[in-house]
Amino acid sequence: MRRASTWLAYALLPVELVLAVCLVAGVRIPPAVLAGAEAAVSLLLLANGVAYMRLRRRGLSSREALRALVPEPARRLVRHELRLLGGLGRWVARRPHGVDAPGAEAFPHARDQAALMYGFVFVCCVETVGVSYLLADWPGVHAVMLVLDVYSVLFVLGLHAASVTRPHVLTPEALRVRQAAHVDVRIPLDRIAAVRHESLFTHEKKDGELNLAVGSQTSLTLELTEPVDAPRLLGAPRPVRTVRLHADDSRALHRALDRALARTGALTRARTAPSPVPDPPASA
Repeated sequence: MRRASTWLAYALLPVELVLAVCLVAGVRIPPAVLAGAEAAVSLLLLANGVAYMRLRRRGLSSREALRALVPEPARRLVRHELRLLGGLGRWVARRPHGVDAPGAEAFPHARDQAALMYGFVFVCCVETVGVSYLLADWPGVHAVMLVLDVYSVLFVLGLHAASVTRPHVLTPEALRVRQAAHVDVRIPLDRIAAVRHESLFTHEKKDGELNLAVGSQTSLTLELTEPVDAPRLLGAPRPVRTVRLHADDSRALHRALDRALARTGALTRARTAPSPVPDPPASA
């Protein structure tokens, strides 16, 4: 049933979008087609509701039941949008995310993109006003475009807010590198082989590399001994062994990483040092 409801949802989504566009454009749709589409949506909701109740009766929690019913790409997209909206709230409240761990140091990275993002917001606002004026004689189309334009403004602001409130975080065990609301990768310190301070403004896409550019710039390069997984937006795995990132004070992050790696290396050597050879027993 879960697989059938998933395929039904994938089939209904483009149909609903086409019907919505036709209704907004004033295209006359036969009542039978509208009734069929609504019946299919109702059937999908009913099937998912029944499947959800069955999963709950089997002992699954509400989160586990939703995870079983909703495909991973859809869940990740919803989480991404919620992080953007949550970032706006954290930005207003000045509450950065993920910096409360013991010994954690936060390194912001959004300063060099602020002017660009505010420029995008200004352009979106101008577009909203212009489109509203041009579509004043079509109330239906005007309402749809107004919602899309307002959402575009919130989306751009949310991207910047997520970057501001989700800095890179260095703990005694790992470096957590992030970008907006879609990249959050934990790199254990014992997997970092080398750290280089280098400013790069062009980045070719290559397998095994993760480039977290801010304003088209990265300033630190990490070489790893083992790959770490940096999942893509929809959840596809992406093992990387080279990570390039940027920070507002990249030299401070470089120094902090050097100190953390030195401590990690000293601790590793202390743990793996050979035990002293006992003295031979004294002769009688």
